Amino acid sequence: MDQLRPVELKVVDELFGMGSGYVLDFTNATFDDFFRREVGVDIYDDVYAQGSGSKGKRLRAFLTVGQPRAIVRALTSLWEYRETARIARSDLETVTNARRRLSAIVERLGGAPLPSFDLEDSPARPDLSSLRSGPDHAALDRLENEFMALFAMSDEPQARGYHFERLLTALFNAWHMDARGGFRLTGEQIDGSFQHGGTTYLLEAKWHRAKTDAEKLHAFQGKLGERLEGTRGLFVSFEGFTDGALEAFTARRIILADGMDIFDALKRQISVPDIITAKARHASEYRDPFARVRNLFPA
Repeated sequence: MDQLRPVELKVVDELFGMGSGYVLDFTNATFDDFFRREVGVDIYDDVYAQGSGSKGKRLRAFLTVGQPRAIVRALTSLWEYRETARIARSDLETVTNARRRLSAIVERLGGAPLPSFDLEDSPARPDLSSLRSGPDHAALDRLENEFMALFAMSDEPQARGYHFERLLTALFNAWHMDARGGFRLTGEQIDGSFQHGGTTYLLEAKWHRAKTDAEKLHAFQGKLGERLEGTRGLFVSFEGFTDGALEAFTARRIILADGMDIFDALKRQISVPDIITAKARHASEYRDPFARVRNLFPA
């Protein structure tokens, strides 16, 4: 059975400029690399070869025969790529209800709502009424299910890692924290960012079998050192951190979280802004960047 209906394919065609066989501004090489990194799929596999074998036709074939979970990753990643480039160019949106229409497809396939990048369209922007209205509980319920589904992806570590990043971005946005997905700069990868209390936090997200060591913490702190004064970081390591890392690392502008913290935040629907505030205060007062959510917020 086709995963996307014809009317949905038309929405994707319009959003990603696929009318002439292209997809956004991708070359063949960058399109191949994008799908391998972001989706964990070889888009140049023969199974996606239709007609001329152009990028647009390969994407349509993938959206027709691919697995729903992989399609969600692809559409979410393509949306974030498109929006990052559009905002950087200061281009206005030309597709009517672009985010809502694509998000409806993603959500039908079991994904989280797409993040908004426009000031006038984002529920996380300075409209304080949205902050007072509380979280998006329906989104939190979906994210808890998605989080648990990640455990079934043990044979797809790279794809699972990217999906973990997307889930965290969606979690921050469910609490109106103006989160953005990962982006690349020359020589470095940033897994995402969000706003809290007027401060920009950069995100580092790891879902590896091994605990994170001090070297990775120092590398992330180095990235923050190249940013504006006041920029902070949140390092989320699903498996946690080695004892040596916690002993050897002196956090200057970083707070830490593990998979159990994320589970508690989702399961108990604890305010993520409150978690960030409590972790930052604990780190400042006790020189301890890794305070567990269940200790900060006892049940």
